[in-house]
Amino acid sequence: MKGQKTGGGSRKGIPNKATAEIKEVARQYGPAAVHKLAEMAGLVDGVEPAQSEQARVAANKEILDRGYGKATQTIAGDNESPLTIINEAARSLDAKLQRLIAARDEEE
Repeated sequence: MKGQKTGGGSRKGIPNKATAEIKEVARQYGPAAVHKLAEMAGLVDGVEPAQSEQARVAANKEILDRGYGKATQTIAGDNESPLTIINEAARSLDAKLQRLIAARDEEE
């Protein structure tokens, strides 16, 4: 019948009561969490950034994801691999991170 939901689960647009309270509590810490990420990333003057390059890159990525949204994913496929999800930004970031880690390991 038209207008009736088929299958299980909750109806669209109805908030999840089980998680609503925890989301409200977590959002109170949002600004402090973003500030801590900025400190770890080395973006706050007078605060020592995270020692690990990997942690600094991850902190920067989290800030960008929250400020601008996650990078869009391109969906591509061919006959041999019908559907492949390619995330250009993630691949580029991973490659840069691997180069930084390798350079650090060479210095040690």
